[in-house]
Amino acid sequence: MGKVVLGVTVGVAVAACAVAALVVGRRVRSRKKWKRVVGVLKELEESCETTVGRLRQVVDAMAVEMHAGLASEGGSKLKMLLTFVDNLPSGSEKGIFYALDLGGTNFRVLRVELGGQRSELDPDVEQQPIPEQLMTGRSEDLFDFIASSLHRFAEKGNDSVQSSIMKELGFTFSFPVKQTSVSSGVLIKWTKAFAIKDMVGKEVAGALQQALDRKGLNMRVAVLVNDTVGTLALGHYHDADTVAAVIIGTGTNACYWERTDAIIKCQGLLTTSGGMVVNMEWGNFWSSHLPRTSYDIDLDAESPNPNDQGFEKMISGMYLGDIVRRVVLRMSEESDVFGPVSSRLYVPFALRTPAMAAMHEDDSPELTEVAKILQDVLDISDVPLKVRKLVVKICDVVTRRAARLAAAGIVGILKKIGRDGSGGITGGRSRSDIKMRRTAVAVEGSLYTQYTMFREYLHEALHEILGEDIARHVVINVTEDGSGTGAALLAASHSSSGSVDNIQLV
Repeated sequence: MGKVVLGVTVGVAVAACAVAALVVGRRVRSRKKWKRVVGVLKELEESCETTVGRLRQVVDAMAVEMHAGLASEGGSKLKMLLTFVDNLPSGSEKGIFYALDLGGTNFRVLRVELGGQRSELDPDVEQQPIPEQLMTGRSEDLFDFIASSLHRFAEKGNDSVQSSIMKELGFTFSFPVKQTSVSSGVLIKWTKAFAIKDMVGKEVAGALQQALDRKGLNMRVAVLVNDTVGTLALGHYHDADTVAAVIIGTGTNACYWERTDAIIKCQGLLTTSGGMVVNMEWGNFWSSHLPRTSYDIDLDAESPNPNDQGFEKMISGMYLGDIVRRVVLRMSEESDVFGPVSSRLYVPFALRTPAMAAMHEDDSPELTEVAKILQDVLDISDVPLKVRKLVVKICDVVTRRAARLAAAGIVGILKKIGRDGSGGITGGRSRSDIKMRRTAVAVEGSLYTQYTMFREYLHEALHEILGEDIARHVVINVTEDGSGTGAALLAASHSSSGSVDNIQLV
């Protein structure tokens, strides 16, 4: 009997040891898997590092590329396009002005009444979808449709456009155009869902003007602009110290006010104001100083435009969510902390930036919004709290890098025009003998206006790069609807009684 009891005891002990070994083994494997995930995060943090020193290198590189782009066509990744806009709204404009915003499957028409003295802006706006057949048909049909809509809009506002008083129109056209004057430009190619073959290589504003004339509208296309230039106009209307504008939304771009004598690639350019707005197309900026990761490289290689828009792919709303998705996918493939690998993680752009921002800014104790988005968007369920915290950290690293690089881009513009306090010294060192002027930058776009953490990181970086003494002279002003209201304001500042014919080549 004693032997039996001893045998049972030994058996139980052996079983207990086996269970303990199994538990310990699982814990060891779990720790190793977690260690691998933490390693991926650490590698991401190191690759995305944006020290002040590095940001100042980006600032210098941006200023150098701007100089190169102004010196010769094709001399830089920055196109530095001439807009021929030589007169920004001052706030003294008076009268009724119109704008047409065409950039997608819908177009907008606006009317703004200006009373001088920087009067409040309360535009009348109407949006209308473009019938699908007009997006692939004849250019005459498209512009006749738009002109008819504009005619109805004007008549609805009791503003007879067949009167003897000519109305001025600002035309925002968000497609690739080679600008030939402030009110004319040749379409390079259509994008989005448009494919009107007879318009490529033709003058855009002229086609609209002909349609307006056919409909009997006494209206003149005063300016042809893009949305970034409109943002600068709107910013300058409200604040005369505005020297640059940046859009940071789904895409990104910047423009600024430049001295005409600095535009070397267009020798003999004269404007009565002595300056002109330059459209940088800064999404295409590139420098070896930009902190690029393997995720950026893969995203670029798989994009429709590899080796293009490198800066945009690191800082704009179109791409941030997808960078986070790629990081989570790698972690999921290297461990099971997210459970079985979700097929949704292999879908490009499955995680959009607004969802990523919602996870990043989830301040609930259990990160319930993170859990919901992982489940609803990426089909990842039952994620432990510590893994949800890991996801928030990934979002933070990607967003912080984007915002700080955007800040460096802004300071690069200020450096180029001597508004960064450095007096042209590379490395961002400020000079105590330079008197800083108040400098305003107009910013538009949902990534900046709606994503609090992005905005805070951008401001923080501006102060770090410039230093507190200089940063207090730099103001960021949020604008809304540069593509519409801004275009109408430019129509006012370039009206037929103004400076429309004041640009010439000698």
